Amino acid sequence: MSLNAQIKSDIKDAMRAKDVQKRDTLRNIQVAVKDIEVNERREVTDADLENIMMKYCKQREDAMAQFKEAGRDDLVKKEEAELVIVKAYLPEPMSDEELEDIIKEVINKTGASSMKDMGKVMGTAKGIIGSKADGGRINACVKSLLF
Repeated sequence: MSLNAQIKSDIKDAMRAKDVQKRDTLRNIQVAVKDIEVNERREVTDADLENIMMKYCKQREDAMAQFKEAGRDDLVKKEEAELVIVKAYLPEPMSDEELEDIIKEVINKTGASSMKDMGKVMGTAKGIIGSKADGGRINACVKSLLF
């Protein structure tokens, strides 16, 4: 079963269980999927869906930070609950050691030697790593290894 089909099924299950939080969170993901399907006129792959969910998680984390700063604990809890729901669909995050090993391999393969080659390394690494690590972690690791 594709990830998109799984999410659609889970929306129906959440509706039956009257789980409003899960239903609304998954519907938000489906809106982003529909946006791609309509605007780009193509089927969304599991990789596309993982990227959508990674972006959604980043948005939730940013919102949580702002709500904490404003003292809105009720909204912080809502964002945390959404994060838990979405992260359940994403693959297990990569450890720092695994990430570093893959990036070292990419650096050797691309022949990167300075910060000028960072874009080449980042593009290749993101293709290999996918949604197992976010761009910020990949970027920080590449910078530390190229410097």
